[in-house]
Parts: sequence; C-alpha cells; structure tokens
Amino acid sequence: MSSSRFTPRGFPRVPLQNGIGRYICQLKRVTLRFCKSSGSSRGVRDFIETDLISFAQDHPGTALYLKPRRHKSPSFVAEYLNGEREVISCHNFTAEQMTKWLNLYTTRSGIPLMRYVKMWHTECPSIQGVWSPFTNKDPALNITQFPCEMLSRPVWEEKSATEELVEMINKQKISDGNDDDTRKVQAAHV
Repeated sequence: MSSSRFTPRGFPRVPLQNGIGRYICQLKRVTLRFCKSSGSSRGVRDFIETDLISFAQDHPGTALYLKPRRHKSPSFVAEYLNGEREVISCHNFTAEQMTKWLNLYTTRSGIPLMRYVKMWHTECPSIQGVWSPFTNKDPALNITQFPCEMLSRPVWEEKSATEELVEMINKQKISDGNDDDTRKVQAAHV
C-alpha cells in the first residue's frame, strides 16, 4: 500500500513569513516523559543528565518539561506555535539519538509533512512568464569575445563631431562607389 495516498499534497509554506525579518523558532514546548527505573528510558535519562542544560541554553525560546511516569514507555511531545502537537516514542533511544531528534523537531515549523505539488508557489502568479536579466538582450552577446570595444563604452555616450564627419565621408565614398557600379552596369547593357 502506498503512503502517498494518505500524505496530504500542498505547496511549501512559511508560518507568518518567518525568516524574512527575524527568525522565530516555532517549537514552543517540549515535554520529556520517562520512567526513572525502566531500561527503555535509559537514553532519555542519560540525555537529561548530560545534554539537557546545554539544549535549554541553546534554545531559550523553547520550554522544557520533565514528566516522570512510572512503568511507561519513554516519549517526548513537541508543541508548536501554530497549535500542532507531535508525540515521538523514545523507546531504547540513546542520548545522541535524543539530541538528534530534538534538534530535528526544533528546526521544523510545525506544519504537517506533505508531498509538494511544486517546489515554489506564489499568491500572484505572472502571466508574462519567468523574467531573467537576459530576457530582452541581443542573442549576439552569447558569442561575443570579451573584452569588447563596443560593449566597453558607455551606452549614453554621444558621437563626437569628428566621428560624425568620418562616418559621413565613409557613407559618401560608398554611395560614390555604388554610382560608378551602376554606370558600369548601364554601359554594359547599351
């Protein structure tokens, strides 16, 4: 049986534009439930003795609660700012596994896991297509050898009077040459 039928589909979301300005950790509360004498709770007890203080100092916005429960399987409950609540069984976990799982749930947003329809989403899609800096550029730039004299000049630079005169003379020479050619062609036809 495929789990994709039961996994909700959607777009990537960020709660309240988190990370655009200041980042706010979405994990608000962690409750560690463990047994003081059970062997399956040994990793949780080791985590509490060695790593709990440093975890609490690294994540001051997250409240940590310890709940000893006699003869019950160990677990921890992660509660997020959006109201989501996840219960994770810690049966026979080591202290390192507890640290890894708590770090994973600390970095999550609390939004339920989902299969993405697309990797991006926008509220106001463009009807013109995707824009890039090369959208309206001349394709001849793709094969230009750099450094290029023409592209090195400023775009707004006007031609000097000397350059305009040289250009006019060159045009006149070309048109005079064309007149000679037309005279030759007309003489050949006669």
